[in-house]
Amino acid sequence: MTKTYLKYRSRVIITSGFIVFFWVGLSVRLFQIQIIDGEELRLKGQSQSMVQKPLNAVRGNIYDRDNVAFTRNIIHYSFGVHPSQIENKDEFAEWISDATGEDKSKYLKKLNSSRSFEYLERNLQRKHCEKLLVNKPNGLIVERDSRRYYPHGNLAAQAIGFVDLDDKGISGIEQKYNSYLTGVPGWVVRQMSGRGNTRYKTNLPQKPPVDGASIQLTIDLEYQAILQEELTMQVEKTSASSAMGLILNPQTGDILAMATVPDFDPNYPGRGEIGWQRNKVITDQFEPGSTFKIVPITGALDQNTVSLWQEFNCENGSYTFAGQTIKDWDDFGLLTVPQIMENSSNVGVIKIAETLGRNNLYRYSRNLGFGMATNISLAGEHPGTLRQVTEWSHISLAQISLGHEVGVTALQLGMAYAAIANGGFLMKPRLIKQIISSSGKTVYAEQPEVIRKVASKNVMDIMTDMLCRVVDTGTGTKAAINGWSVAGKTGTAQKYIDGRYSKKKFISNFVGFLPADNPQLVGVIILDEPKIGYHWGGHGAAPVFKRVMERIINMDDSIRLLKPQTIKNGSLLAQERLPLPHTSDYTVAKPVVLSNVMTIIPVVQKENGDSYLPDVRGMSLRKARTVLRQIGLRTFFKGSGKVIWQSPRPGTIVANGSICTIGLK
Repeated sequence: MTKTYLKYRSRVIITSGFIVFFWVGLSVRLFQIQIIDGEELRLKGQSQSMVQKPLNAVRGNIYDRDNVAFTRNIIHYSFGVHPSQIENKDEFAEWISDATGEDKSKYLKKLNSSRSFEYLERNLQRKHCEKLLVNKPNGLIVERDSRRYYPHGNLAAQAIGFVDLDDKGISGIEQKYNSYLTGVPGWVVRQMSGRGNTRYKTNLPQKPPVDGASIQLTIDLEYQAILQEELTMQVEKTSASSAMGLILNPQTGDILAMATVPDFDPNYPGRGEIGWQRNKVITDQFEPGSTFKIVPITGALDQNTVSLWQEFNCENGSYTFAGQTIKDWDDFGLLTVPQIMENSSNVGVIKIAETLGRNNLYRYSRNLGFGMATNISLAGEHPGTLRQVTEWSHISLAQISLGHEVGVTALQLGMAYAAIANGGFLMKPRLIKQIISSSGKTVYAEQPEVIRKVASKNVMDIMTDMLCRVVDTGTGTKAAINGWSVAGKTGTAQKYIDGRYSKKKFISNFVGFLPADNPQLVGVIILDEPKIGYHWGGHGAAPVFKRVMERIINMDDSIRLLKPQTIKNGSLLAQERLPLPHTSDYTVAKPVVLSNVMTIIPVVQKENGDSYLPDVRGMSLRKARTVLRQIGLRTFFKGSGKVIWQSPRPGTIVANGSICTIGLK
């Protein structure tokens, strides 16, 4: 070995060893990267170069029964930042403030946040953020999405409900059927550039979103607008604290309109009181007063504990029951059952309830739907209050028969009167007509559903006749509509406050339906704490019913009367001439003998006993009763002298045993 080699041998060995060790190390590391951790690192690299972006589903819309949209989805923008990445925060806040018109301090507070991300503004329409979109400053993050919009503002707001900032339903239909409306979000994989920008490539995987289903309600937008407008006007006129209204179809149970005022705009739910968002038609119970009197009278007629023309001594307006004195609003004497209903006599109703008994009064209250939920397709329904008979006091029979000691909702009242209107069937209220998927397939539909039969059709026809008397000549005359047969009942109830009935705060209510001979609409009107004078159901609530129904029947041609028919001089007349029925189905009634003088009263009569009601106007009471009795009708009269009006109207088809009410003067 040379001296030179020996001199540098140690250095060569060290250098060579280092090179070998370094090469071995690199080889081991390369083996680890490529073989041992290869799959994990490949996926990690792929995740850094690819990003999965969510594809939001479009929320389904809500429509009225004629497919008019209650909701829409509009494009909106949200703006956010990573505060730590903004260098000149004061200048940035100034720029955003100039673009939005909001206070600069609002944005400075968010820019100085310790969070990694902050939203500066959310859910702005383009017209409100145009400047931010045109000249976007560095560091500003823009998110484009859709936002719920309610084009009709406060119409049906409590029923429709609203969504939060994340488009999640939090009340009404929006909340109850949120899972149907939301849909299923999808995703798409996009490639990222070195600068962090995403690029769409068709060969990358994706899952398209499934848009939410749409819901068609039974509510009619025009009915709803009329109801809310009239309720609002009456609240202002009567200084009531609030009002409720309901319109429904008694044959199917369809809810055509339901409203509570004051109301709110679901586009800006935070601008009103939180209580205005409550759907009081289903959530609030109250003592109904006289509108509850249908319960004991229906029960007594169905159980035959009273006869229709049985007279009750109403004690000149004062009656002692279980040691307590019950007062009437007038000094009534002898009244028949129809007169008790017509005049809303408290004493008369209590005496009818006494014949029915506690157990039957409770049973018919339950059968008419009181004290239990109707199971409408909305959250928050109150079942009302109807205590078990074992919990009643000695005065409860009287109080409950008058609509006290019982709590009802406006919806329960409406369904009970609908049972009278449709001939005795308690229906389940129907609000959802159908739910249709984004592909057009019906995924859910509510059909008309009968809960139970309450009483016979004959009993309900009698109840309808009596309710017509209430509107024609009784306490509900302000609900009468010219040319239309209206049945209804007024109610005036003192509010129970701090353990006693108030003498200044009342619930004024009216429930009715029309046309009485072919019921198509039931209306419920409730005024809470109207000023004195309007606290009577006949003065506060009944006029609202009239105005609402007048506007509806003038607008909607589908609401029709049965054609009025009159028999005169042997001919069948009407507003338009009707053909005589086939002779195989009808016969002509026999002549009627009056005071030993043969008088021909032409009456077209069916073989099954039904008849066209003859015109007895202008006759004496004796003659009219004889004519009506001859064709199997019972008569109730009011006044004396000659007949000036009759109900039902002449020419109406009536069944054997029906009641014809006549007025004399």
